[in-house]
Amino acid sequence: MQTNSEAKLLRIFIGESDKYNGRPVYEEIVLKARESNLAGATVIKGIMGFGANSKIHTSKLLTLSEDMPLIIEIVDTLEKIENFIPTINNIFETANIGGLVTIEKAQIIKYISTKK
Repeated sequence: MQTNSEAKLLRIFIGESDKYNGRPVYEEIVLKARESNLAGATVIKGIMGFGANSKIHTSKLLTLSEDMPLIIEIVDTLEKIENFIPTINNIFETANIGGLVTIEKAQIIKYISTKK
């Protein structure tokens, strides 16, 4: 990806307890993103949220949830993001999980690899 270029932000909203073949779904998505040579992926853990079933998930001590909301963010070119969508669909279907997937505009300000 080039600095000062247009890109897309792929956001994937899932639950922390979602599994894919015994592995956390977020881990599977990040590893598949790396295999697909996407620019990078970040998993963000929410402290409170709800999805389509309206069940509240929270980190409050008295109602500690083991299924906290997670967001996986991946930024890359539109073409690479669109090529990755079938992988996401396959993971969701195989794992039989719910969630939300969005694509948004992103402007790359700076993208530098520390690899030498």
